[in-house]
Amino acid sequence: MSDHRALVLDEVRKYHQEQQRDAGFVPGVTEIWPSGAVLDAEDRVALVEAALEMRIAAGRSSRKFESAFARRLKRRKAHLTNSGSSANLLAVSALTSHLLEDRRLRPGDEVITVAAGFPTTVNPILQNGLVPVFVDVDLATYNTTADRVAQAIGPRTRAIIIAHALGNPFEVAGIAELAAEHELFLIEDNCDAVGSTYDGRLTGTFGDLTTVSFYPAHHLTMGEGGCVLTSNLALARIVESLRDWGRDCWCEPGENDKCLKRFQYQMGTLPAGYDHKYIFSHVGYNLKATDLQAALGLTQLAKLDDFIDARKRNWQRLRDGLRDVPHLLLPEATPNSDPSWFGFVITVAPDAPFTRAALVNFLESRRIGTRRLFAGNLTRHPAYVDQPHRVVGDLTNSDIITDQTFWVGVYPGLTDEMLDYVIGSVKEFVEATG
Repeated sequence: MSDHRALVLDEVRKYHQEQQRDAGFVPGVTEIWPSGAVLDAEDRVALVEAALEMRIAAGRSSRKFESAFARRLKRRKAHLTNSGSSANLLAVSALTSHLLEDRRLRPGDEVITVAAGFPTTVNPILQNGLVPVFVDVDLATYNTTADRVAQAIGPRTRAIIIAHALGNPFEVAGIAELAAEHELFLIEDNCDAVGSTYDGRLTGTFGDLTTVSFYPAHHLTMGEGGCVLTSNLALARIVESLRDWGRDCWCEPGENDKCLKRFQYQMGTLPAGYDHKYIFSHVGYNLKATDLQAALGLTQLAKLDDFIDARKRNWQRLRDGLRDVPHLLLPEATPNSDPSWFGFVITVAPDAPFTRAALVNFLESRRIGTRRLFAGNLTRHPAYVDQPHRVVGDLTNSDIITDQTFWVGVYPGLTDEMLDYVIGSVKEFVEATG
């Protein structure tokens, strides 16, 4: 490292410390965010160092992160992308590839998912001309069950994509068994659940593909960013092609002829010897991330264990503090799971003497940030009313979530003092109105 660069990076560390001066928590004044990134001096240095080296496209940091993250999540391959939403799009689109031959998904095929979730788990189904099949969830875990999924399997069902709700694993082992029994693909949307386990096994290791988000609300952040992981090398190759314009070549940018036959291919109706770097085997996208993002991801990854521990500890503090509060349905971990929590979800009982809106308004007036359980029942949104879909069973709990459910934060930036203020505020409201 040059003396000049070392001096710049040392000044960056000093600047970070200046920016982090904390005035302390002031109840009712200091914002308690439901989610957010936790960034330290080394994160800031990593971004500046990558910028100083002008690593503005995907490069060595991207490859290093993909390798390290795949090892951490016990998958053979990881492909970094520009968002978790793009990761879901790539995962679903990969299942439509002609390279899968008879197993490929075709327009009109059905994909089972849940009604109570985030749109970008469902949107890629519709964007690929497939039909979402919606099932309900339980109110204790906010996840669906293997029984509900089994009832939804029909003659045109070809895949399942489900998110682990707020970090709480769904019954992924049983659903993976169903997928194998019926020769269905399984995609785990693991965006909220990095580090969660089911039956002692990491979520994201049960499905054919898994997706992760690095948006600031999530367990690790790159600002924007996401990842598709798999241990199926054929699927990994398809994901890479779709992410990188649909090209057939697998050379990294700036590399040439890694296959040693760059000008020896004949594909499609192209002339023999056409440059493999410009042969396209999929109708793809450009969804790559940059080394600036990956450099931040690498420093964040080093802190993942601490982040997970903090999320679990914060969730448990809220659970213990609100345990005996009447009229509230509190969350439960799925049996046989150890969640790496994304948020603490609360449902106001339908017969409560107050509404969810009244409680949320009270908390927000005290600068306690809240969020809905994403879209609630997606089938009720204008974007999906006229879209092809099928519903199996009723969506009673999804409707309750739409009306009665919200969540508060557990992310590592929250202190015990903040969490105790959240607990005290909820109790004060319920006692005053109940």
